[in-house]
Amino acid sequence: QVQLVESGGGLVQPGGSLRLSCEASGIIFKIYAMGWYRQAPGQRELVASISSGSRTNYADSVKGRFTISRDNAKSTVYLQMNSLKPEDTAVYYCNADPPWNYWGQGTQVTVSS
Repeated sequence: QVQLVESGGGLVQPGGSLRLSCEASGIIFKIYAMGWYRQAPGQRELVASISSGSRTNYADSVKGRFTISRDNAKSTVYLQMNSLKPEDTAVYYCNADPPWNYWGQGTQVTVSS
């Protein structure tokens, strides 16, 4: 049974940085493309994804500011977020790409002065 545990969120000023982590268990992590999603009031959106071969894709809204990476030995996917903006405020989740039905608890990111 898959489990996803996100961490690393918090309150940061505009222009600041955060690094999110997501540890997966119950799966053969290395075979799955993984993604970071975020949900503000409204729909959940995919902001970054990384294939099993570490090819990356980004939403236009975060391109050049966010970097997704993975460590298969630790079954962990990361999201380095730089130059944060107030519009990046959301709950951030990791999941497969495309996502499984199971979602973790997410981690809150708030960008505010």
